[in-house]
Amino acid sequence: MGSRWSLVALLGLLALLVIVFGAIEGISGTRLLGLTVRGVLLGGILALGALGITLVFGVLKMANFAHGDYMTTGAYLAMVVMALVPAGSPILGLGFGYEFLLALVIVVPLTGLIAYGLDRLTFRRLRARRAAPVMMAMAALGLAFGVRSIIYMVFGADFAFYYQGTPRPVVELFAGIRVRTDQLFILGAALLLIFLVYLLLERTKIGKAMRATADNADLARISGIATERVVFWTWMIGGGLAGAGGMLYGLDVQLRPEMGWWLLLPLFAAVILGSIGHVYGALLGAFTMGIVWQVSSAFVNPAYGPGAAFLVMILALLVRPQGLMGSAK
Repeated sequence: MGSRWSLVALLGLLALLVIVFGAIEGISGTRLLGLTVRGVLLGGILALGALGITLVFGVLKMANFAHGDYMTTGAYLAMVVMALVPAGSPILGLGFGYEFLLALVIVVPLTGLIAYGLDRLTFRRLRARRAAPVMMAMAALGLAFGVRSIIYMVFGADFAFYYQGTPRPVVELFAGIRVRTDQLFILGAALLLIFLVYLLLERTKIGKAMRATADNADLARISGIATERVVFWTWMIGGGLAGAGGMLYGLDVQLRPEMGWWLLLPLFAAVILGSIGHVYGALLGAFTMGIVWQVSSAFVNPAYGPGAAFLVMILALLVRPQGLMGSAK
């Protein structure tokens, strides 16, 4: 408990330093507040990826370094689906039509199935041979390069956009802070998916089976839990969240074959900061990373934003090594 309060004090001190240095540098409070809002929006996307990583780690005890490329896969699959259906008019004041929502409905389960299929081809065999965790991690890293290479071959290396030249409506939230309506949709969609995962984990039999398997896989198997079914749903949920996160990130910026790879380290940093294997910790870590990433751009080149977020992660872990939501051993 003491370390938790120490961490709260550390984060409060960092926030105070941001305000003080902002005043010294002539950075307005409105700009800092606006960057904080953008950090929350980015945190929603990171949360989807971090949630998938921590689910896979919690149940299968493996670090899936291919997760970022699953996000890229989902983003590009959506582009294919959207190219196959007629484009509709923008809906509800957003910058996209029904085709994006249709793609989201199709891509989420499809990316989950791809993730499960790749598990059957690679990780399942390694688990059967009781491969060491480092071997699983290296297999995932090799799989990441393979998936990305396929994306390069099929789609090329150029940037791509879901909607190029389409007006992006903007709304004012408060205090002069303006955001695009599709960014609000991104945050809302991310929060909705997170809530649905919460309901699945807490209110359904498969969710309870997943939590039991994460606590003790051998005991769960002896108790009659169908662990292979748990593995299937773990990949369906984790891969589906990755696909949704890639789509939403692509809607906010642009598509490129390495987009998920660039997000991979911030995603793992969010998971570690929140306490690896802890679902709600991953969410807290993701929003923390997103806010620090964006607010730091007021003081340094935006390209250094991930570095600033990593620095805060290191400081937090020095105070609380078990992570934000972990329990001291």
